[in-house]
Amino acid sequence: MKEFIRIHEGDNVVVALKDLAPGTEIRLEDGRIVKVTQEIPAGHKMAIQSIEKGGDVMKYGARIGNAAEPIEAGQWVHVHNLKTALGDLLEYAYEPMANLPGEGGKPQDAGEELTFQGFLREDGTVGVRNEIWIIPTVGCVNNVATALAKKVNAYVHGSVEEVIAFPHPYGCSQMGDDQENTRNVLSDLIHHPNAGGVLVLGLGCENCNIPVLKPYLGEYDEKRVRFLVCQEVEDEMEEGEKLLRELIDQAALLERQPLPASKLIIGMKCGGSDGFSGITANPLVGRFSDLLIARGGTTILTEVPEMFGAETILMNRCANRELFDQTVCLINDFKNYYKENHQTIYENPSPGNKKGGISTLEDKSLGCTQKSGSAPVEGVLAYGQRVTTPGLNLLSAPGNDLVAATALAASGAQIVLFTTGRGTPFASPVPTIKISSNSNLAERKKNWIDFNAGTLLEDAELSEQGTNLLNYVLEVASGKKVRSELAGFHDMAIFKQGVTL
Repeated sequence: MKEFIRIHEGDNVVVALKDLAPGTEIRLEDGRIVKVTQEIPAGHKMAIQSIEKGGDVMKYGARIGNAAEPIEAGQWVHVHNLKTALGDLLEYAYEPMANLPGEGGKPQDAGEELTFQGFLREDGTVGVRNEIWIIPTVGCVNNVATALAKKVNAYVHGSVEEVIAFPHPYGCSQMGDDQENTRNVLSDLIHHPNAGGVLVLGLGCENCNIPVLKPYLGEYDEKRVRFLVCQEVEDEMEEGEKLLRELIDQAALLERQPLPASKLIIGMKCGGSDGFSGITANPLVGRFSDLLIARGGTTILTEVPEMFGAETILMNRCANRELFDQTVCLINDFKNYYKENHQTIYENPSPGNKKGGISTLEDKSLGCTQKSGSAPVEGVLAYGQRVTTPGLNLLSAPGNDLVAATALAASGAQIVLFTTGRGTPFASPVPTIKISSNSNLAERKKNWIDFNAGTLLEDAELSEQGTNLLNYVLEVASGKKVRSELAGFHDMAIFKQGVTL
């Protein structure tokens, strides 16, 4: 295993691949030898040339901040001597990449046709699970939903895999856009094709009551979606059990069938990142994204605050000016959201990120956006908006793991790829594949991690591992359970954006 990596020839820092002790000499690709003068933890950065105070610190071939003090070759570069160079609202110019695959550039290479075993719904959508979901319209009935799921799982049979309740604290005491977000996300989840049947469980007096929610649903399969208002029945447990058993019996008759990989919609998210995330796990997901898109599939990238500092890379990959303008709004609207709430725009990276070697938001964002691969941006989605355009899409949602992963599911993702350098047990409404950035994490937390990208620091090739990840996703889409599913974990979180009455 190498001691360090210089990601781009224009970088003035390298990333330590293992702990580097003072006195260690490293040889660069141009023959220069740099002596380590301070302890450099694995995943952290070391200067390979002198950087004056205020000078640009370069990583990924881009600026990740400015030196807060003079930095000499061999010194540790981190939060103590590096500061963000980002500003508030910025002006952007559309400078489309000349070699962009797709519209206006070379065509995206088509890959061989691949299939998976999925569930084709009557509306033409495709699910990778055949679950029964209980969606509460308001937090007041959360316990009823949870109790019903626990009780009726005893009646699961046929192709039905599980009955799952998705409790949340919203649906009432909300106003304006905050209330609209809740209604939109709940209606999105009710339509989600991973559910072979859905019981919408209401209280009756909430703002988001069932008669109010139904117009947000639009057309729906009345055999697949049932409604129960607890205040209108004598025994909600008895009535709920009856409806759920009917849904189970109906969904149990469905069978998996071969479907093309072009039917897959995959969300992409990272959390608990470290200094290796932008070198291994995130580029691996980017490679996967390109492979799936080449076969007509769809990927969705979110975490808008973790695009700050790398947003121009995405903007210049927009397939047309309209998408560029939408991406500018995506970025600036989120910055305004922080400003309107009197918060610092660049309150990032997290303590765990810093411990893992990430120093500034630019450092984090340039690593995070590696998940987008090289395909053109074909769609820009508002929070709660379902995807309709194949290819790479950008989704408005925050960086919070549970909120962002739920947003991906609400937009139509059947699976979420979640890269991490520090590990997490969380789940989402859909299968959430945990991809470790380093082999140590994959070995220590086998009960969390599904796929190890840390092999890219050893002897594995990105192209080979990209194909391996694509094949693994096809297995999960065909029914293979991920670690969080085996543990029985299912999480859901809605983006809170307003006051509580």
